[in-house]
Amino acid sequence: MNENTPMDEVRLAELLRELPPAPEAWLQAAQERPAIARAADQVLELAEADAEFRRTLIADLEDALRTAGHEPDPRLVETLRRRLPEG
Repeated sequence: MNENTPMDEVRLAELLRELPPAPEAWLQAAQERPAIARAADQVLELAEADAEFRRTLIADLEDALRTAGHEPDPRLVETLRRRLPEG
């Protein structure tokens, strides 16, 4: 494909059909991602509203999650670590 021969939608669909199906783990992760994002949003909202919880969250993330009623799922922990300010 180059600028002189743009790929039309039909050809693109043909090429996509030739791809193998996505691995099951990818599908499951994609389905679970919105729930992880919502949980992270809830935890961060609580941290914004409650200074003591925010301190606990920064000091011991997993314990703070349990206190807030969330299982410290590794994906949630990683999401929060990326979104928390350094401190």
